[in-house]
Amino acid sequence: MSSPTGHLTLDQLRSAVADDHVDTVIVAFTDMQGRLVGKRVSARLFLEDVGAHGAEACNYLLAVDVEMNTVDGYAMSSWERGYGDMALIPDFATLRMTPWLERTALVTADLRWLDGAPVEPSPRRILQRQLERLAERGLTAFVGTELEFIVFDDSYRDAWRKGYRDLTPASDYNIDYALLASTRMEPLLQDIRRSMDGAGMYCEGVKGECNLGQQEIAFRYADALTTCDNHSLYKNGAKEIADRHGKAITFMAKFNEREGNSCHIHISLRGAGGEAVFSDPDAPHGMSKLFRHFLAGQLAAMRELTLFSAPNINSYKRYVAGSFAPTAIAWGLDNRTCALRVVGHGHGMRVENRVPGGDVNQYLAVAALIAAGLHGIDQELEPGELFAGNAYESDVSRVPATLRDAADLFAASAVARDAFGDEVVEHYLNNARVELAAYDAAVTDWERVRGFERL
Repeated sequence: MSSPTGHLTLDQLRSAVADDHVDTVIVAFTDMQGRLVGKRVSARLFLEDVGAHGAEACNYLLAVDVEMNTVDGYAMSSWERGYGDMALIPDFATLRMTPWLERTALVTADLRWLDGAPVEPSPRRILQRQLERLAERGLTAFVGTELEFIVFDDSYRDAWRKGYRDLTPASDYNIDYALLASTRMEPLLQDIRRSMDGAGMYCEGVKGECNLGQQEIAFRYADALTTCDNHSLYKNGAKEIADRHGKAITFMAKFNEREGNSCHIHISLRGAGGEAVFSDPDAPHGMSKLFRHFLAGQLAAMRELTLFSAPNINSYKRYVAGSFAPTAIAWGLDNRTCALRVVGHGHGMRVENRVPGGDVNQYLAVAALIAAGLHGIDQELEPGELFAGNAYESDVSRVPATLRDAADLFAASAVARDAFGDEVVEHYLNNARVELAAYDAAVTDWERVRGFERL
């Protein structure tokens, strides 16, 4: 029914529908918060109408907070504008089965206004624009995302009822690379791996991490858009599979005071003929001139573009010295104390950006990496000497410490406005302002514990 890669052609979908193997097609996109949203349509309607013309959804889906509340400040969507529709146009290259959902296929959609114009603040569109900028220079981006999560023995609904307190992690101690305790989670982990392979991804494996119940499932790198599309489906699907197992998993950047969930992003560029443009065996450290400029752009623009790598209040609590989360804006060869870690050789020569956490919107983060890299290439910037040793104890620049700091830097960034345009910059600045206002108004458990009796 499906192709060897797990994807479906339109003809294969027709056959699957005719044989009653598929009765539902999910038409989905990734919202500002990195969540997969959309609608389920009957497979028959998809073949007769939606596939050719798209589906409609309210444009407020790109103008709400994390709790789906409509909020003020967005130019594209408001009560004054009537909260009209936008069109979800299927990208048939992404059509696939979702093995964990019975008789269901899924397709990723691009967002268009009803006049056909692209919805520029859509995360997928923001990445596509940066890929177009690369293509103008004869370059293609390849990306891998390494997404960590924590497994709990509580179900999602039980965790909700507990207010996410007193949950039971799926291990009792540090299980970094450990097999014994991770085996207890293997029924869930194996189900996730097999399901994602069946959805057209190339699962490389799984390993335990440092926090209690923490795991990382890795997938083979691909072109940037494919990797980011896969990332959204995997993240959503893993939660759905965990729910079916009566467990819960979280990708939040910092669940507790132990190690946070990272999403290290590996990126490399290739030329029009597929050549490895980051590699030069005759240059210092095997790094081509282009790679040095690209790397220098990451260093130069990292602080002002951090908002796209760390989009939430909680994101910044992950940046703790000595925690394997970066604080120092430096680069090194296979040095995990630096924000930028250069690894590999030949086609595999790449930079790993260690700033994003598990809560990242991967489209935005990868778009920011490309924008920063192009800034470095266009300006012919140099990265300076590599950092050797413990960058946590260095005097180099630091990753922004709060969402407020990152938003201020993003607002003033000429790199951001040149790469993304004012419409996109203002849209995501408003998202940050909404989160900051909600956080500033909240009374936390920490405040109650410290102040209820003793103040």
